[in-house]
Amino acid sequence: MRVDKYLWCIRLFKTRNVATEACKKGRIKLNDKSLKPSKELFGNEELVIRKNQINYKIKVLDIPPNRVGAKLVDLYRKDLTDKSQFEKNELLKFAKDYYRKKGTGRPTKKDRRDIEGYNEESID
Repeated sequence: MRVDKYLWCIRLFKTRNVATEACKKGRIKLNDKSLKPSKELFGNEELVIRKNQINYKIKVLDIPPNRVGAKLVDLYRKDLTDKSQFEKNELLKFAKDYYRKKGTGRPTKKDRRDIEGYNEESID
């Protein structure tokens, strides 16, 4: 089965076109080599998939006949992703530059209301 079709069948990507694009951009690797979407999978291969700043490690257990339900996905793949990958992604949320600093950039809706309230008080 083609790599792009396999990734779509096991619900890693919402559409087959998105899976194909991920392959073309080099986000799908087998033995540290980027795969073309047409590469055939046979089973017992380990894929590394870069998605949402996380490197997912997936072991191909079997080839599904077509797209499978979410409950049946674990019959066809085994997730070998390190937990540290998810923790690293969580830490990015609390990084210094993640949140907008007060007073920089365009005012938020709350900032605008505060400014309007301040202007109305000074007029009265």
